[in-house]
Amino acid sequence: MYCRLFRLCGRLGCHQRPDRSFFLRGRQFPLCARCTGMFAGYAAGFLTLCFCLPPWPLGAVCLLPMLFDLFAQNALGRESTNIRRAVTGFAAGWGVLALCAQAAALLTVCLTGQ
Repeated sequence: MYCRLFRLCGRLGCHQRPDRSFFLRGRQFPLCARCTGMFAGYAAGFLTLCFCLPPWPLGAVCLLPMLFDLFAQNALGRESTNIRRAVTGFAAGWGVLALCAQAAALLTVCLTGQ
Protein backbone atom coordinates (compact mmCIF):
# COMPACT_ATOMS: atom_id res chain seq x y z
CA MET A 1 0.00 0.00 0.00
CA TYR A 2 2.75 2.45 0.96
CA CYS A 3 4.69 1.71 -2.23
CA ARG A 4 1.61 2.41 -4.36
CA LEU A 5 1.04 5.72 -2.59
CA PHE A 6 4.70 6.62 -3.07
CA ARG A 7 4.50 5.90 -6.82
CA LEU A 8 1.21 7.84 -7.15
CA CYS A 9 2.71 10.91 -5.49
CA GLY A 10 5.69 10.69 -7.81
CA ARG A 11 3.34 10.69 -10.78
CA LEU A 12 1.67 13.84 -9.41
CA GLY A 13 4.95 15.67 -10.00
CA CYS A 14 6.67 15.51 -6.62
CA HIS A 15 10.42 14.86 -6.85
CA GLN A 16 10.34 12.95 -3.52
CA ARG A 17 13.98 13.70 -2.72
CA PRO A 18 14.86 12.18 0.67
CA ASP A 19 16.82 15.28 1.75
CA ARG A 20 13.74 17.43 1.11
CA SER A 21 11.19 15.11 2.71
CA PHE A 22 9.91 14.46 6.19
CA PHE A 23 10.28 11.06 7.82
CA LEU A 24 7.97 9.37 10.30
CA ARG A 25 9.20 6.30 12.18
CA GLY A 26 12.02 5.90 9.70
CA ARG A 27 9.77 5.98 6.62
CA GLN A 28 9.90 8.80 4.10
CA PHE A 29 6.70 10.74 3.42
CA PRO A 30 5.46 10.07 -0.12
CA LEU A 31 5.59 13.83 -0.80
CA CYS A 32 8.46 16.27 -0.32
CA ALA A 33 8.11 18.92 2.40
CA ARG A 34 6.84 21.62 0.01
CA CYS A 35 4.25 19.34 -1.61
CA THR A 36 3.17 18.14 1.84
CA GLY A 37 2.62 21.76 2.82
CA MET A 38 0.77 22.52 -0.40
CA PHE A 39 -1.66 19.63 0.01
CA ALA A 40 -2.27 20.67 3.63
CA GLY A 41 -2.88 24.21 2.33
CA TYR A 42 -5.39 22.88 -0.20
CA ALA A 43 -7.24 21.10 2.62
CA ALA A 44 -7.24 24.25 4.75
CA GLY A 45 -8.44 26.21 1.73
CA PHE A 46 -11.40 23.88 1.27
CA LEU A 47 -12.28 24.34 4.94
CA THR A 48 -12.04 28.11 4.53
CA LEU A 49 -14.37 27.98 1.53
CA CYS A 50 -17.02 26.34 3.70
CA PHE A 51 -17.26 29.60 5.63
CA CYS A 52 -16.25 32.43 3.29
CA LEU A 53 -14.76 33.36 -0.07
CA PRO A 54 -11.31 34.83 0.62
CA PRO A 55 -10.42 38.03 -1.26
CA TRP A 56 -8.14 37.47 -4.23
CA PRO A 57 -5.39 39.86 -3.00
CA LEU A 58 -4.99 37.68 0.10
CA GLY A 59 -4.64 34.60 -2.13
CA ALA A 60 -2.02 36.37 -4.23
CA VAL A 61 -0.05 37.52 -1.17
CA CYS A 62 0.02 33.94 0.13
CA LEU A 63 2.01 32.90 -2.94
CA LEU A 64 4.81 35.37 -2.22
CA PRO A 65 6.63 33.51 0.61
CA MET A 66 7.13 30.44 -1.59
CA LEU A 67 8.28 32.59 -4.51
CA PHE A 68 10.76 34.41 -2.25
CA ASP A 69 12.04 31.09 -0.91
CA LEU A 70 12.46 29.69 -4.42
CA PHE A 71 14.26 32.88 -5.51
CA ALA A 72 16.57 32.73 -2.49
CA GLN A 73 17.46 29.12 -3.27
CA ASN A 74 17.95 29.48 -7.01
CA ALA A 75 19.33 33.00 -7.42
CA LEU A 76 21.13 33.49 -4.11
CA GLY A 77 22.23 29.92 -3.48
CA ARG A 78 20.69 29.81 0.00
CA GLU A 79 19.49 26.36 1.02
CA SER A 80 16.00 26.25 2.51
CA THR A 81 14.87 24.00 5.35
CA ASN A 82 12.11 21.41 5.23
CA ILE A 83 10.07 23.35 7.79
CA ARG A 84 10.33 26.52 5.67
CA ARG A 85 9.40 24.53 2.57
CA ALA A 86 6.34 23.08 4.32
CA VAL A 87 5.19 26.46 5.67
CA THR A 88 5.64 28.30 2.38
CA GLY A 89 4.00 25.38 0.56
CA PHE A 90 1.02 25.56 2.96
CA ALA A 91 0.58 29.29 2.32
CA ALA A 92 0.89 28.78 -1.45
CA GLY A 93 -1.59 25.89 -1.45
CA TRP A 94 -4.12 27.98 0.45
CA GLY A 95 -3.46 30.95 -1.85
CA VAL A 96 -3.88 28.91 -5.03
CA LEU A 97 -7.20 27.56 -3.81
CA ALA A 98 -8.37 31.07 -2.84
CA LEU A 99 -7.45 32.40 -6.29
CA CYS A 100 -9.18 29.48 -8.03
CA ALA A 101 -12.31 30.05 -5.94
CA GLN A 102 -12.32 33.74 -6.84
CA ALA A 103 -11.85 32.89 -10.53
CA ALA A 104 -14.74 30.42 -10.38
CA ALA A 105 -16.94 33.02 -8.66
CA LEU A 106 -16.07 35.63 -11.29
CA LEU A 107 -16.71 33.18 -14.11
CA THR A 108 -20.07 32.28 -12.59
CA VAL A 109 -21.04 35.95 -12.40
CA CYS A 110 -19.95 36.54 -16.00
CA LEU A 111 -21.82 33.51 -17.33
CA THR A 112 -25.03 34.05 -15.38
CA GLY A 113 -25.07 37.86 -15.47
CA GLN A 114 -25.70 38.12 -11.73
